[in-house]
Amino acid sequence: MRQADELNGLSLLGNQHTQYPGQYAPDVLEAFDNKHPDNDYLVKFICPEFTSLCPMTGQPDFATIHIAYIPDVKMVESKSLKLYLFSFRNHGDFHEDCVNIIMKDLLALMQPKYIEVYGEFTPRGGIAIHPYANYGRPGSRFADMAAERLLNFQLR
Repeated sequence: MRQADELNGLSLLGNQHTQYPGQYAPDVLEAFDNKHPDNDYLVKFICPEFTSLCPMTGQPDFATIHIAYIPDVKMVESKSLKLYLFSFRNHGDFHEDCVNIIMKDLLALMQPKYIEVYGEFTPRGGIAIHPYANYGRPGSRFADMAAERLLNFQLR
């Protein structure tokens, strides 16, 4: 069981007065200590209600965002991740940019051993766009894994 001092710095979980950001807000992300940094294990989040805006037309874009990572010392707190992803609702960027921004913000927060972000955007104009970005810690087996996953990710 986690002790109270291990929860220091987490202000959103359990907060009954949550403020939803109206603009892109990477500062809302919160992390906590991984109690098992000696184990390599995968954490996966699926956000089926992701929304952003087309930077040209302002029209909404909808996606399911898949985030998977192998933690090291820090892990992302899920409510903060939910609020962070919600902050894209009024953010105007291309699908590829959103996926890369999410990955880079989570990299900066946690410094995981490995991370991948995949966006399944619904079709607009008859074309569905599914960007994928990943990262593996340089000089580790996770860098090799990232290269292999990128080269073989749903290539058909």
